[in-house]
Parts: sequence; C-alpha cells; structure tokens
Amino acid sequence: MIKNFIYLDHAAATPVDRRVFDVMLPYFSGLFYNPSSPYFPAVQVRRDYDNAKKTLANLIGGKQDEIIITAGATESINLVFNSVSGHVVVSNIEHHAVLNCAKKCPHTIVLVDGRGIIQVEVIAAAITPKTQLISVALANNELGTIQPVRDIAEIVKKERMDRLKNGNKMPIYLHVDASQGVGQLNVNVARLGADLLTLNSGKIYGPKQVGLLWAASFVKLNPQIIGGGQERGIRSGTENVAGVIGFAKALELAVDHQSFEQKRLATLRDYMQNNLIKAFPEAVISGSQKNRLAGHLHISFPGIDGERLLFILEDRGVLVATGSACAANKGTKSHVLEAISISDEIANGSIRITLGCLSNEKNTRQACKIIISELKKEYERLRK
Repeated sequence: MIKNFIYLDHAAATPVDRRVFDVMLPYFSGLFYNPSSPYFPAVQVRRDYDNAKKTLANLIGGKQDEIIITAGATESINLVFNSVSGHVVVSNIEHHAVLNCAKKCPHTIVLVDGRGIIQVEVIAAAITPKTQLISVALANNELGTIQPVRDIAEIVKKERMDRLKNGNKMPIYLHVDASQGVGQLNVNVARLGADLLTLNSGKIYGPKQVGLLWAASFVKLNPQIIGGGQERGIRSGTENVAGVIGFAKALELAVDHQSFEQKRLATLRDYMQNNLIKAFPEAVISGSQKNRLAGHLHISFPGIDGERLLFILEDRGVLVATGSACAANKGTKSHVLEAISISDEIANGSIRITLGCLSNEKNTRQACKIIISELKKEYERLRK
C-alpha cells in the first residue's frame, strides 16, 4: 500500500490546515457549550461564534447579519433557489447542484462558448420580465474557467433599473457560487456585483460540511430549516461553532496568501502543462488558457482511456481526477465537456489536475515524470 500519494485533486477536497484545526480544537471539548444558553461560558462561545461570522463577512466585503451559515455549498445553493419563484437563468456548465435546482423552476439554460466562457450578451438575451435569478459560478470546477461575473452584474443592474422605470416589481438577483475561486481570486461581493454569494469551507483547507450564503440586505430568503430560529430563522439548528471558527480562519488564510499562492500554483501548473504537451503534442488543453484558475489543468490525451489512466496513476502514487468528483462518483460523462463540444475520443482521454497546498516543485516534477511514463506505456500497449 502506497502511503505517500502525490495529491493532484485539490478541486475535489482539501486537507484541513493545521492552523485551522488548532483554532477549532477548543470548541470540541472545553468550549462545548450551546451558544444559545444563557450562562457565561455559553455567552462567551456565542461571542466567539459571532466574531467568526463577522470575520467571514468582512473578508468578502459584507456584513455579519448578511451571512447565513450552512452545511456547505450545495445547501447554500438550495437556499437560494428555494427562495425564488420566478424564472431563472443558468449556464450549461454549472455545478449539478445549480442545474438540478434550476430544473425545479421555470428556467433557461444558456450555452457557453468552446472555452467554457459565458457570453454576456447570451445572458442578456435570456432575461425575461419574469426572470428573478441568474446563477453563475465564479470559476468552473472542471476547467477552472473564470467567468465575466462583473459584466453579468452590470446586465442585472441595468435590468433592475429598467424594471423600476417600467413598474415591473419582479426582483432580479445575481447569485455567484465562488466555491472554486477563493484563495486564487479576489472574492469581494461589491467588486463582483453579486447579490448572493456561496462559499465552501472544504475547498479552502477548512472543515467539510461548512459553508455560507451571503445575501444582500434587500434579498428575501425563505427559511430552509424550521426550528429554534438560529441564523435569523433561515437555517435553524444548534450552531456548528467549531466548524464556523475553522471556516473563518481558513478564509482569512486564503485571502492573506492569495497573491503568493496564485503565482506559485501558476508556475507549477505551467511546468506540468509544458512538459506534458512537449511529450505528447497531440494532447488537448480544454477551457480558456488565459482566464482560468492558477491551479487548474484540464488535459486530454486522444485514444487513451482516462479512467484506466486514473487507476494506473493511483497505483504509482499519483491522484488525479477525470472530472468533477460528483460526475466521477456516478460514472457519467462530464456535462461540462459535452457543453464545450469536446469529441468523445478527447473527452474519454481527459484528466483534471488541480494543484494546491500539497503541491511543490519536487512532487510536481515527480508526478509529471510518472504521468508521462505511464502514458507512453499506454500508447505503446494500444499500438500492439
């Protein structure tokens, strides 16, 4: 059994940072109190919890009372869609949580271009007088493609102003799922122009099953879980104190190290991409090479079985993905690759490499050598 894997799937999950774990630890035992209780130790825990929420809000340019804590991005997305009744617009490369929620509403699914980028004019054309929500991921989890969110926000702002002039009282909101962007991009709600924003702790070296939904003060949310009235009555249940305190620390670290990490990951990714293309000129890079996350590399090797390659690499101690973790778990073809019109031959030979805190120059070079070596063996086997 290989114990020391080279992990190249940070988009699927990240380890909890030791600094995050350290700030969480006291709240599992010594500071275990229910923050809704009236006695002093519980009041102190409530203060710590509220301060963590304030930190989360400040780091994205929001206010504490605009933050709803959830059990992750999927729940945050469900909360958004369950709070609208009108027409919604999403792209065909959104996460399954968004696509499946959209199908429960009157909806339009717009097409992206061959790079996986949403065209602003396509979004504008899809808006009707009854459109209430546009939901866009800041960066795609498979391709790493960064979307023109600010430009889409301007379209929403213009539509809102036009409705005011025309007496149309239907509100229109822009929801941005920034789960894949934090730590590599500047995620500020005002800068993005978002009305709602989703974040996921488990993608930024924080604990899993912790997320948030930021909602501007003018957005009305419907209660997701009915109970004791926690989280402004939107999401009842005893607060996950340790998780939220860890989330706040993880986001703080992500924001503090963003610039450095962005450059570091881009250097490692470019090394891997250049060497793989040099060894296999027929390889295809999917998505935009200009507008993508620094740690993302989606590359296809025509004629190769990507799933077979994944398991071969696992045997050699290298962990990669063939697409999103959700799609891989279901054994289905990537809807993202279908959306950008990738042929079956190329799609079947694709792997997704996502770099992160466990990546360094030494193990990236080693992983690259192993991938090249195993691919050469596979091509040789296919030629026989």
